Amino acid sequence: MPRFSVIVPAYKVQAYLGECLASVLDQSFRDVELIGVDDASPDGSGRIFDEYAERDARVRVLHLPENVGLGRARNAGLEVATGDYLIFLDSDDTLTPGSLQAIADRLDATGEPDILVFDYARTFWDGRVVRNQDAAMLGECQAKPDEFGTAEREQLLRMLMVVWNKAFKREFVTRNGFTFPPGYYEDTPWTYPTTLAAQSIGLLDRVVVHYRQRRMGGNILATTSRKHFDIFDQYDRVFAFVDARPELHSWRPFLHRRMVEHLRAIGSHPDRVPMGDRREFFAQAAEAERRHRPEGAAAIEVSMPFKASAVGDVVRRAKNAAVAAQPGVKRAVARPLVGGFTQLQRQLPIDDELAVFAAYWNRVPGCNPAAIEAKLRELRPEMRTVWVVEAGRRRDVPAGYTTVAPGSRGFWEAVSRARYLVNNVNFPDSAKKRPGSVHLQTHHGTPVKKMGLDLRDYPAAGLAMDFDKLLERIDRWDYSLSSNRFSSLIWERVYPANYRTLEYGYPRNDVYVTAGAEQVRAARRELGIPEGATALLYAPTARDYRVGYEPHLDVAKLAAKLGEEFVILHRAHYSYDSAGPSSARVIDVSGHPSIEQLALASDALIADYSSLMFDYANLDRPIVVFADDWDVYRETRGVYLDLLSGRPGETPGAVARSEAELLDVLRGGAWRDATSTTLRQAFRERFCEFDDGRAAERVVRTVFLGEQTPLPFVPLADRRPAPTTA
Repeated sequence: MPRFSVIVPAYKVQAYLGECLASVLDQSFRDVELIGVDDASPDGSGRIFDEYAERDARVRVLHLPENVGLGRARNAGLEVATGDYLIFLDSDDTLTPGSLQAIADRLDATGEPDILVFDYARTFWDGRVVRNQDAAMLGECQAKPDEFGTAEREQLLRMLMVVWNKAFKREFVTRNGFTFPPGYYEDTPWTYPTTLAAQSIGLLDRVVVHYRQRRMGGNILATTSRKHFDIFDQYDRVFAFVDARPELHSWRPFLHRRMVEHLRAIGSHPDRVPMGDRREFFAQAAEAERRHRPEGAAAIEVSMPFKASAVGDVVRRAKNAAVAAQPGVKRAVARPLVGGFTQLQRQLPIDDELAVFAAYWNRVPGCNPAAIEAKLRELRPEMRTVWVVEAGRRRDVPAGYTTVAPGSRGFWEAVSRARYLVNNVNFPDSAKKRPGSVHLQTHHGTPVKKMGLDLRDYPAAGLAMDFDKLLERIDRWDYSLSSNRFSSLIWERVYPANYRTLEYGYPRNDVYVTAGAEQVRAARRELGIPEGATALLYAPTARDYRVGYEPHLDVAKLAAKLGEEFVILHRAHYSYDSAGPSSARVIDVSGHPSIEQLALASDALIADYSSLMFDYANLDRPIVVFADDWDVYRETRGVYLDLLSGRPGETPGAVARSEAELLDVLRGGAWRDATSTTLRQAFRERFCEFDDGRAAERVVRTVFLGEQTPLPFVPLADRRPAPTTA
């Protein structure tokens, strides 16, 4: 029988669940069972539980057949728990290092109390850690259970009434039949009854839980809904418990006051009870006050305050709008013509048949947005599409595209009127999101390097980034596209907002599964690759610690040493807008509009830290990692993967740390031997799970056609990547 049962229910929390579970399993105190309850979560939470269970025998996973809510999910874990003490941990929170040992020591020191209360700190998305405001009470009242009197218990009941800052003796819980009710505020009819019924309570003056404060989402109680009416049933349960136990009747006046304070707080909050339902809420609150008022006690006023009324809400919103509009007013004064035209366009109806696309900071159509637009033309041909392309690049746009230049009259008309906006980066800060518009962020790679808010710790990469502006931009996203679960977990954490993640695969990668042999041959002919030659694609990523493009690999020298059997396709990173060297065995493809066509034409990839390796893995062709500056890159930019580790699922193939090693890998055959093939297969299994050739169709059907159920995925084993010429 373990000392602790830690029960962790999870629903749509995949970005934080791994950190939560690790915080329990990595504790120095090992006598613990972790019960993960997958509350029919539609994301990867259930899989994450299973992965931890495979690695650690202390983990037990319950997969519920349907979503039942937090309270009943906890009950499911409670039914199978075997530990001496129960700890309920929310799936986006964490235990601090050494906390289980501290709890165990305190339980021993306080004679095995029914409940042990410990402290917590709020951890904010911007890095702040703020300890519980009632922490002083724990220090003052920490004592043995038999010294914990009525006054101390009352202080305890004034703290935040949550279940996750306590350890409960399982025998005490079982003997009293405590369970969680359904609905919102499920902690209320658990914490009050358990705290009042406990014969002994211990205190631990130590931060045990880091209570995550997400920037957006994560707190179901922060949503506007009639579900907040559940609070009345929850307090009915509290008073029913007290009424059934005469020894607790003296607590009714205290509980009555606490209930009224709680109901006022809920009803007055601007983002809880819907505005049209607030009058009804306060009427029920007044009835609850009367129903639970102790005999002979004076009534406590429960009425809707001005700020919670419709007029008060209008005043609040007008004030907020006035504050938010100040920068816009200044810009309008500075640019009256553009500002006036834009405001006029925004007053016109949204055009349901207009979609605006952009890619790579307004370069020519490409990447995921281009693949989505092509499928959109096929499935919804009546839709009009406009691409935002820099004026100097519009001559390079193939025929058939409608384009507007950034900042032009046509641009402002399009972004002001379009129902749909699609980009693999972000639209300008000045292109404010219009209510009713739909923004799809497709991204343009799987992150090896640190991204988003994680760049705050890497000044070489993030020094010029305005993180407040970044947050404003991501607040416009309605959808965030992901090609694999690895990316989803990172995007949701480093870009915290209320968008919906679409784990559909990358549309730009569809061609790697759908292309046939003739398309591959045509791509090679276009590039002038000699018949029978082995084409190596070298496409390095940008370096934040350098200005301008300086190739790390002397491709001409490498090609000469490899001989006529090989040809190198050299593509400089798009951000440099510069060409690379060319020779008889080196073809510069820096200006080629489609990296996908280059990949199809090649036989192998020489990668550094570019996300291209994840896309290329769909082709199931050799990948060689050339990492001569790995240490510098890792320190200046930060990375999520150790590409040089040699671990399956992390390293995509053979690794070279110098030009000499790279030459040996290519000459000696290590680039395509059994070891590199095994690594590539594991890498492909991990990162190509959704790229089955139907990603673009999934996106169009969900975002543009409103279909609710995405197309099923073709299993990896059943996919047939585009063939090579060999």
